Amino acid sequence: MDRIKKIFRLTHLLVWVLFTLLVGGQLSSEGDIHWLSTTTAFVGTCLYVFYTHFYLLTRYAGKRRGGGYFLRLAGIVLTGPLPFSFFHHKKLDFEHYSIHLITTVPIFLFLSWLARVTENLVINTIRKEQLEKQAVEAELYYLKSQINPHFLFNTLNNIHTLVYKQAPAAPEAVMQLASLMRYMIYESNASTVPLAREIDYLRDYVSLQQLRYKNSPVVDLQINGEADSCYIAPLLFIHLLENAYKHSPARLEPGDLKVRVEVKEESLAFSVQNPIAKRTANTLEEPGGIGLPNVRKRLSLLYPDQHTLTIQNTGETFTVILAIHGLHSPDHERKAHLLYH
Repeated sequence: MDRIKKIFRLTHLLVWVLFTLLVGGQLSSEGDIHWLSTTTAFVGTCLYVFYTHFYLLTRYAGKRRGGGYFLRLAGIVLTGPLPFSFFHHKKLDFEHYSIHLITTVPIFLFLSWLARVTENLVINTIRKEQLEKQAVEAELYYLKSQINPHFLFNTLNNIHTLVYKQAPAAPEAVMQLASLMRYMIYESNASTVPLAREIDYLRDYVSLQQLRYKNSPVVDLQINGEADSCYIAPLLFIHLLENAYKHSPARLEPGDLKVRVEVKEESLAFSVQNPIAKRTANTLEEPGGIGLPNVRKRLSLLYPDQHTLTIQNTGETFTVILAIHGLHSPDHERKAHLLYH
């Protein structure tokens, strides 16, 4: 906001300098031997009328008490031509006083009002956009932070069991949980992250979930394309994968959950497929769920008009396919759908 106000001040200064040069140049070209005093007198009158009314409007902005404003406005009108009479070579020239009272004063009263209205409009628009930006950032933070706490509790219980049994997998599970938490708390604060880092986060999540299953890995994760060349918003896929676990049968066979990631130039396709648990009538849109509604909301804020979210339900499998295009390198990081930054 200070930068905007500084721009306005510099604009005022530039306009008045140009205006003064224009008036002085015009009077000098007309052969007025007193062009300097006349220019000083005329510009002084204009400055006085313009800025006294300008700051009067600032003082009474948003106030309903108009009596004080109109009383002071009358004072500005009556005293407006005084600077001209003071600086002009003809002291107390009432003819010029009357002329400026009728012509110059009304014009610069209007210009000051126009300038004040314009500045208020610009400043209020920017303030509104800043508030919208803060609201969007707060909502994105809230949506991003909604990872299922039950997963963390279950993981800690599983690790506790591994430690109790002195299983060799216990240290690795602790390191994976630490990596997952570090990514959630610290690294995900960035507006975008490398896709490869997001995939590492998914792998840690899958490894910790695998502690619940005795079978071979129940997730078949395949990546096609250069993951290092793509940057995306963090924690964008986790809710889709989380729901795939949540709404699958209790017993999963190896490769039942299929996760695919495909990168092509500046586009990305992510899909997850899971078998449907017979006990669940409404697979993903259950009351209180934070999966698809969460993802839809974040996508609408982060990638408006740049994504498609497709859902396929065959009765036996449930598939969610997310496609995002127009992804950029970190030099052109994605921002939320904001008007001002």
